[in-house]
Amino acid sequence: MPLRNFGLPELIIILVIVLLVFGVGRVSKVGKELGTAISEFRTGLKSGMKDDDTEDEDESGPTE
Repeated sequence: MPLRNFGLPELIIILVIVLLVFGVGRVSKVGKELGTAISEFRTGLKSGMKDDDTEDEDESGPTE
């Protein structure tokens, strides 16, 4: 039995089941932690890009 694409009704049913099993407090806590993790990941990517840019400038020497 192959899996088919999930539509909006199926996602709503899954969300209701998750809320019933874990409770609103736990789900909101996990959502907050997930948001924080995504934010930190993006910040890390930006700082990594900045570090790569400064390394390229350092290796090329002075630009006079």
